[in-house]
This record gives sequence, structure tokens and C-alpha cells, in this order.
Amino acid sequence: MWHRRRVVRTGIAALGAVAAYGSMGALAYGKPLVKVRYNEVVRSLLYAPAYVAITKGYFRDAGLDVEMSTANGGDKSMAALLSNSADIALLGPEAAIYVLNSDSSIKARIFCGLTSTDGFMLMSRKKVDRFDWGMLKGKEILGFRPGSTPLLFLEEAMRLNGVDPDKDAKLLNNIAVPARVGAWLSGQGEYAIFIEPDASQLELDGKAYFLTSIGATVGFADYTAFVATDKYLKDNAAIVQSWTDAVYRAQKWTATASSAEIVNAIRDFFPGINQQALTSAAERYQKLKIWKSTPVIEPQAIDKFENILVHGHVLDDNKRVKFADLVRTEFAAKAK
Repeated sequence: MWHRRRVVRTGIAALGAVAAYGSMGALAYGKPLVKVRYNEVVRSLLYAPAYVAITKGYFRDAGLDVEMSTANGGDKSMAALLSNSADIALLGPEAAIYVLNSDSSIKARIFCGLTSTDGFMLMSRKKVDRFDWGMLKGKEILGFRPGSTPLLFLEEAMRLNGVDPDKDAKLLNNIAVPARVGAWLSGQGEYAIFIEPDASQLELDGKAYFLTSIGATVGFADYTAFVATDKYLKDNAAIVQSWTDAVYRAQKWTATASSAEIVNAIRDFFPGINQQALTSAAERYQKLKIWKSTPVIEPQAIDKFENILVHGHVLDDNKRVKFADLVRTEFAAKAK
């Protein structure tokens, strides 16, 4: 399964040709590639532009040799940053907000946006002709880790539609990320949220049925972004700018590419996932405008995100973090 933690170098296996091309380009200018230890929160088609930046050689064109690992949890991804076992992480803004409000002497800031809202789909065990949120009342729902963005956005979607997540349904939030699909297949939960391509693969296998998009229900609120510590941002500003430039290039390509082109570019990151499922997932994300077309994050998006944290009882209203304290805007502004 693609969920397990792994490290991927941009110059191995099927990516070898791309890496070699990037290497020759960098060496031609007499500049050795700079290694960047990159940690993604989970493996998902939600992060397609990041994979595009790798497979199409955009990072290498920018002089970067990316070593990627998958944490399987925002808390684990942030821990990698704080322990200096990663240079850049892709995770939800909530992790950076929690750290800014903590006693930790090390702080982390967002510098580049990737997704515009939640990428999870609400799924059912049985096919439903007409979905109504009231159907969730009294049911077991396979949720996500407490305090995580998937759970917070699910709870917000429920509240917006008259379902109290604390009283009206039982949320199963104690199942580890790599075990969620297995838990569903073993019979846990009557409803569940799944990210792509899991949602489309389960649909294709007849094991789950799509009901609605959590992101479309909640609306736009920057959901995952690239983060680095204050020290890394200060000591490696040129690297961070190169990273942001490469991501922006990938975002522009993804915004105009067909779903088939996107899948062909990133399919090696999803071994074992059916081609049809990957294509359906890409089409769904395109239709929902899940992928940002620019790295810029607007204050309104963070305000909405913090509203969701407050509503989810993981952030006190008087502990809101100022946009200027959370987001370093200069890198995305220069890239654009």
C-alpha cells in the first residue's frame, strides 16, 4: 500500500530520466544541486502539483535535489521539522498555529500554498440516491485524528448542515492513517471520509459510494501549505524562493493540463492504484478547484481556517494567530 512511510529521491526508478536531465542542466551552469529534505503529511493525489514539480524536473531546474518522506500525520510531519529531520514540510496550517501558541522555542511559518480547501470525500457503504446530512445522525463515521484538518473540516461541514458532531453521531477518530482503508473494509463505520485516490479506488471496487465533497461544502480555506522553521527560512531564503518558484511552475502546468496528463506525470507515486481510479480522482479535484493555481495565501483564507479551529474547540478565540505571524508572504509574492 502507498500509505506506508517511505523516502523518495527524485533521481531514482521511473524518475531517473527526469532527474538526469535536471542534473545536467544544473551542472551545465556549474552549480551543484542543493539537497532539500522534504516531508509530506500523507501520500495523496491532493498534492499533485508537488509531485509534478518532481517528475517534470522543476525542482531540479531550480537547483534542488529533493529527498521526500511521508509522515502519515500532521503532528509527525511537524515533529520532523522541529527535530531538524526535515527542511520543508507540507501540512495543514493548524500544525503551525499550534506550535506558534506553544512554549516551543522553535517556530514554523507557512511560505507557500498548495491546496485551496479540504480534499476529502464523504462516502457511504450503501448507494444513496439523494444524500441528506441528516442521514448521519445516530451513525458511526470513520473520521480522522483529533485536532487534524480532515476531522475539523468534517465537523464544520456537519455543523453547517444541522448535525452536531459532538452529539448527533459517533466519530471514529482513533484509527491510524495507514489503517483507515483496512478498517473500512473490515466493517468499521457506516460512513467515512476518504482522500483521493482512496475514494475513487473504493468506488471502483464497489466498496464505498460518493456522497459529497467536504471541501465544496465548507468552501475555500487554504488546507495544506509548505512550512519551514524560522531558522531555515532565515538561513536558506534563496532555497525557499527556488522551491516556491518550482511549485508555482507546477501549479501553472497542473491548472492547464488534462486529467490524463496529470495522471501520467504522477502515477509512479501511486503504485497499486488503478489507472481509472487515478483519472477519476484527478477529474474530481479539477472540477472542485482543489489545487491552487498560485502559491499566494490570502488573509481571508486563514481567517476562515482559524474560525474552523475555534468551532472545533482546538483553538481558543483569544489565541488566534495573526496572519502576519503565521504566513511569510514574500516568497509567493516574488514567485507570482
